[in-house]
Amino acid sequence: MLFAALVFTFAHQAFQSIPPVRTEVIAPIHMDSFSKGGKAKVRRQGGNPRTENGVFLFDGSQDGDRQVDPQIAVGNGFVLHGTNGGLIIYDKKGTYVEGVPQTEFNNGIDPKLFYDVNRRVFGFDMWVYWDKAKIKPVNISVSQTADPRGAWNTYPVPAPGGVDGGAIGHSRKWIGYSFPGGPEEAFVLKMSDAVAGKPATIYHFKGSLGEPVNTQDAIDDLYFVKITDTDIVITRVSDAGDGTPVVASVVRKPHHLQYWDYPPDSPQKGTDKRTASGDRNPKNLVVQNHYLWFSQAVDIEGRSAVQWHQVSLDGKFLQSGRIADPVNSYIETTLAVNKHNDVLVGFQEVGPGMYISPRCAYRLAKDPPGTLRGIIHLGEGLGATAGGAWGDYSGSVVDGDNRLDFWTIQSLATAKGGGGTVIAKVQPHK
Repeated sequence: MLFAALVFTFAHQAFQSIPPVRTEVIAPIHMDSFSKGGKAKVRRQGGNPRTENGVFLFDGSQDGDRQVDPQIAVGNGFVLHGTNGGLIIYDKKGTYVEGVPQTEFNNGIDPKLFYDVNRRVFGFDMWVYWDKAKIKPVNISVSQTADPRGAWNTYPVPAPGGVDGGAIGHSRKWIGYSFPGGPEEAFVLKMSDAVAGKPATIYHFKGSLGEPVNTQDAIDDLYFVKITDTDIVITRVSDAGDGTPVVASVVRKPHHLQYWDYPPDSPQKGTDKRTASGDRNPKNLVVQNHYLWFSQAVDIEGRSAVQWHQVSLDGKFLQSGRIADPVNSYIETTLAVNKHNDVLVGFQEVGPGMYISPRCAYRLAKDPPGTLRGIIHLGEGLGATAGGAWGDYSGSVVDGDNRLDFWTIQSLATAKGGGGTVIAKVQPHK
């Protein structure tokens, strides 16, 4: 409540920067290689490259758990795939390279991945809530090079008041993490320290700053975004001039969105059990060409639908689009944007006459504002889930090598109602 009040004040008066409320130094857990020289239990899943509906794709993890939480990051010729069961590396042809359980990275669940196109390193987080010490560490892991098979550094940051639902973002200078729970719900650390494997100073901020953004532009500032019933709130973290981060600005503007409410759970074929649809709070937010881009799941006429947006960094909505249907629901969305401002939106489709199935759609920058081209089917679900949680079952990213191609990972319900995954490469210019 304090942070919300501060935001309101700063939106109407001269802004004064907000420093972190606390710092601590965390020494990294260093790994010489992704698989520790081959001593770890191998996770050999996925593959089977093929082309369907004109799109190259291959299978990701087939853990069969509704809580698989799949994500990907792509760069240096590799596709890094994370789930609640572990981490797997493929090449871009869909060939398995290496795989390890999450225990090799100090354990945890709900990995969120990124590839920093400027520093050319991979990173991800995993949250541990069951540790005996009750510090609930958030493990921030960063590769030392562009090769994910090489050395990694993991920083276990205590988050004793944290609960599930965290998110990671980055800029050229900072790594940011936010999570619900406790008086301090956001922290940042320097990217350079994490890449080098140095003891890193963790800067904790009071309250929620919103969802951290993945910054593809070559800038140092790190952004956080929050969507309320009426407004968009964009928080910018910058260097104070002495190497420490401060909240340098907070923009709060009405979003004027017709649809903004949380999406309802969605019906599915063959059962009265409904499945979770996602969150109006956007995931996979991106800054590209000095614009903020994101998609979200919202309630449109009683069904989950997808909205996507391009927003200037001063909070002005420049274009928005919707994917909605009078019968079926569109759920669990993420967005990617390339250096030309082409956009891919990934999501899943489900309804009374079908199972959860992977989908995507894209647009070129030259297309009419607010429009997407036709929906691309990446597979078809085979069975009903047991209902309830469906995890963060979506990830969409730009190819970190050419910054043109898109990659998306989407889940589909298996015959037993579990979570299979498919990884697709979409090349809008070909």
